[in-house]
Amino acid sequence: MKGIDFQTVDWNQITATEHNGETGVAYWQTKVFDELRLRIVQYSAGYLADHWCKKGHVVHCLEGEFVSELQNGAQFTLTKGMTYIVSDELSTHRSISKTGVKLLIIDGEFLSSPS
Repeated sequence: MKGIDFQTVDWNQITATEHNGETGVAYWQTKVFDELRLRIVQYSAGYLADHWCKKGHVVHCLEGEFVSELQNGAQFTLTKGMTYIVSDELSTHRSISKTGVKLLIIDGEFLSSPS
């Protein structure tokens, strides 16, 4: 991964894109640096992801509450101040939010599983 010079990110200046879930909507504000992606993601109330994800993430809950459901049926509730971390291909997961949530999500090549 290439180095990233010091910089600030004004999330107020980054336009959100809309992504429909199976139910509800996700709004992503995204900043990309070569092999690193930073996102502020907001799930609406009643959100259920429209797919199972195999990508690795660092997910930090900024506001609200959501459930990260693993494909094996395990469920983990995260609330404000909590974080989960997973590498690519290690735990297929999807997000569910009954009341809405705001997250900081970081992902990229550093989360690739070893070959």
